[in-house]
Amino acid sequence: MKERQENGTQDLLRERYELAIERIHQIPAERSVPLPYRDFFTQMAQYLCKMDQIRTRIAEDCLKTASEEELSVFNREPYEDVIGERYETSYGNPAFAVRALGETYGRSLCWLYRELGNAAAWIYEDRLQELTAAMELYLELYAMFEEETLPSGQYVKESIYWYVSDYAEERQEYQVREMVDPSLRFIKDIVMESDLTDLRYLYRYGEYITENEKGTARFLNTLDQEEIDAMAKTFTEGFRRGFLVARKDLAKKKTVSIRFHIGFERMIRAAVLQFREMGLEPVLSRGARRNWTAGASANKQYDYDHRNDEALYLNEDLVKRRLRAMQVTYDAYKELADGYAGPAVVETFGEVPFEPVNKKQALHLNERQQKLRVNYQNEAGQIVNRYIKEDEYSYTIIAYPMPEIDRRYEEIFREIVKINTLDYEKYQRIQQHLIDALDEGVSVHILGKGENKTDLRVMLHSLQNPQKETNFENCVADCNIPVGEVFTSPLLTGTTGVLHVTGVYLNQLYYRDLRLTLTDGMITAYDCRNFEKEEDNHIYIEENLLYHHKTLPIGEFAIGTNTTAYVMAERYGIAGKLPILIAEKMGPHFAMGDTCYAWAEDCPMYNPDGKEVIARENEVSAKRKEDPSKAYFGCHTDITIPYRELQSVTVEKADGTIIPLIEQGRFVLPGTEELNEPFA
Repeated sequence: MKERQENGTQDLLRERYELAIERIHQIPAERSVPLPYRDFFTQMAQYLCKMDQIRTRIAEDCLKTASEEELSVFNREPYEDVIGERYETSYGNPAFAVRALGETYGRSLCWLYRELGNAAAWIYEDRLQELTAAMELYLELYAMFEEETLPSGQYVKESIYWYVSDYAEERQEYQVREMVDPSLRFIKDIVMESDLTDLRYLYRYGEYITENEKGTARFLNTLDQEEIDAMAKTFTEGFRRGFLVARKDLAKKKTVSIRFHIGFERMIRAAVLQFREMGLEPVLSRGARRNWTAGASANKQYDYDHRNDEALYLNEDLVKRRLRAMQVTYDAYKELADGYAGPAVVETFGEVPFEPVNKKQALHLNERQQKLRVNYQNEAGQIVNRYIKEDEYSYTIIAYPMPEIDRRYEEIFREIVKINTLDYEKYQRIQQHLIDALDEGVSVHILGKGENKTDLRVMLHSLQNPQKETNFENCVADCNIPVGEVFTSPLLTGTTGVLHVTGVYLNQLYYRDLRLTLTDGMITAYDCRNFEKEEDNHIYIEENLLYHHKTLPIGEFAIGTNTTAYVMAERYGIAGKLPILIAEKMGPHFAMGDTCYAWAEDCPMYNPDGKEVIARENEVSAKRKEDPSKAYFGCHTDITIPYRELQSVTVEKADGTIIPLIEQGRFVLPGTEELNEPFA
């Protein structure tokens, strides 16, 4: 019976699709919509017809029979309108859309362009429901513009709202499944069944493929299986070790989510096999933002322009509906959620740095919507935590360069492999000296030098039993690869001063002359010099660092000890291209937002010496006991001061004496001198 119902549903869906695409094929020849809107709808119809052709060709096995050159051309077709200079006159560009279509409709139709742009992923995965629903929305709006009287701008927005709202449950269910359901086969089959020596496999995803993806796959194919297995082992062992260090039971878990950049399939295949040996079945998927199994961005400015697209429709009712859908979905998949061990992530770096242009025509969240987004994130976090418990969960992250980083890519890649496998026990021993000194203090004073104007005092928790307690976690290569750092969640009260970096990349966005003022651990002023207007700089920080919060606390203070990585980065001139995963190990760093122990403050954490890390909360996260919505911010952004911009780091004791840790960018504490050897 169930099978017949499912077959009937699929038949109905295919019928809907055929009716929609048949109607869309007629539109390019019609003149029923007035200019300038006719041009938009015609272009979108032509695009959807092209997507239908791609769907047919995929069904005819072109991905297996076409040449690599043919597949490369085929791969560009869904994205060609936003690549390079063509984006300037694309309806996906809000500046052009508003200029061409007017203030009344420009942003709404630009949103529709972006939504239909998801068709490539839907077609390759044969997700016919999403594709059909988006096509039906397009036809609904087209019909409005065919009327003698044009629709109101509000009516258009309402149609988009109901489309988003009506499919909220289906999308939420799929998003949860993408994290915890190993039965999703699309990505896994590509990784495990493809001939990885034949680079045509790269085009099976439907993601935009560039020389970065091809060059990565090509290079990995030059490595022998032993090297590939060793890379994967570093990755999977980091995940296993994260459970071991935190004294969590991995044996209770059944699945792990592997997230990677296309091109790394040889390593990922080896990792899948190694995780299976641990008793974990990997889950591989694109993710809601298509960044869990990621190809290249066809245009980063395009992605940036659409970062706040939900401003078009976000309201209280939609937030409530999404949260209800999330609760219902997690309850339906509670067994899978309970067996979920966490994500294992392969990050990449080295692409040409991106500095965005702020466009007034792009959609922006108003103050009410900003609060709604923050509230949604808080409530969603609580739902997830009920089904995926922090005290039973872990993760690991490792990073590798992309070919675009430098002409010496292969050299740099091998250097990163070495950095990812530095001596775990050596760093653990050296870092213990730092921790012992830090535990004598009531605060730490950090001073920049030269153009760096950092002058910040960080307050530490009081240790009631120093023989059994510590403030700092001895972090080597488990959750965060590579080694090494020591970190804490500082007290907010008394943590005051200026944090300044002359230039830094945070979440793939560049900040020039970033300056944050902290008063009692909270950001009270902020600025940068990315844009001429001070207002634009403030908006840039508010959206991308504060994540629409009025302020954020300092959630972490750490001292990075990986001088080997730092010297390597300086030698190759790639310091500005390194991900925070590596950069945070190359000097003292400070995280704005939640602590490292968010949602798990009550779970004991121990260092290898047996001491409990007691600094797991601050004055803000302590509010979780009364109101979790006031305790968490849903973000944690690390900002590192490189050794070259560092005057000193000193521990301040209760009696007024100090213990120097770093002077003039070099480690001076006895027992840490080995860290200076790479500088020689």
